[in-house]
Amino acid sequence: MSRLAATPLSVLDLAPIREGGSAADSYRESVALAQLTERLGFTRFWLAEHHGIEGIASAATAVLIGHVAGATQRIRVGSGGIMLPNHPPLVIAEQFGTLETLYPGRIDLGLGRAPGSDGATMAALRRDPYAGVDDFPQRLEELQGFLGDPRPDQRVLAVPGQGTHVPLWLLGSSGYSAQLAARLGLPFAFAAQFAPGYLFEALRLYRDNFQPSAVLERPHAMVGLPVVAAETDAHADYLASTMRQKFLGMIRGRRTSAKPPVEHLEMSPIEEAQLQQFLGAAIVGGPETVHQGLEAFLEQTGADELMLNTDVYALEDRLRSYEIVAEVWKG
Repeated sequence: MSRLAATPLSVLDLAPIREGGSAADSYRESVALAQLTERLGFTRFWLAEHHGIEGIASAATAVLIGHVAGATQRIRVGSGGIMLPNHPPLVIAEQFGTLETLYPGRIDLGLGRAPGSDGATMAALRRDPYAGVDDFPQRLEELQGFLGDPRPDQRVLAVPGQGTHVPLWLLGSSGYSAQLAARLGLPFAFAAQFAPGYLFEALRLYRDNFQPSAVLERPHAMVGLPVVAAETDAHADYLASTMRQKFLGMIRGRRTSAKPPVEHLEMSPIEEAQLQQFLGAAIVGGPETVHQGLEAFLEQTGADELMLNTDVYALEDRLRSYEIVAEVWKG
């Protein structure tokens, strides 16, 4: 069996809003994608917390997780991730305890430190600018306490939440979360879908420093990466221009809705280099190119699981991309 065939695949969805579309369209499309990928055998369907970004509709992440979980039967649904410093740990425990109670055995809680927004939006969230800098481990410990079995001296309980033991993952794009996940014996997910530069060092830190826990006996590393699959390399490259336009907009200080694909993108050499920093891990192509790319990526990283993000303009192209991935995955 090939390495790819033996590796679980999962989905990262940002509930993208298309130019000319709406958040309601995005939610319908997220459900369609979750239902398809469940049928195709994908393990997880995660949504990410972002605020105030014109092209992303997953701000109320826990609400959307419940909506997707209610429209599916088997696939695990979770956060990739919830930004822990944006919320009191008790509130997160109550939200995810509720989700776990409604959909037992199907909810994941991936946690990050970033604000998922800019400074002005951070202020609107009433987030302390220093939140998560030094106190992230304490916030995490408090959250674990609200999801674990109640202690005899525990005065505040998460109801629901207490005793649900919702699985926690630490997410990151640097060494900080990798080392913390290793110390606590938690699974770790690296965000190579937008920040591949530190991938190998983060995986090394996680694996070298891992301490077994009641949760995990050995390290479990999942890696997120961008994948655009189509019938041919040329058509996949064309569809991937939507993703490139998004990151090029970020480089130029403009966050916009998902734009239709274009044949050619005008950019300077510096912008091209910056784009590569965001999308260096991207696998774009027809079935054989995608197959080879995924096998090579697994060989290089030794990832235990892959979480794919396909950022294209039209729903039918996004669905077809995951179908092609499933075809090469199952050989």
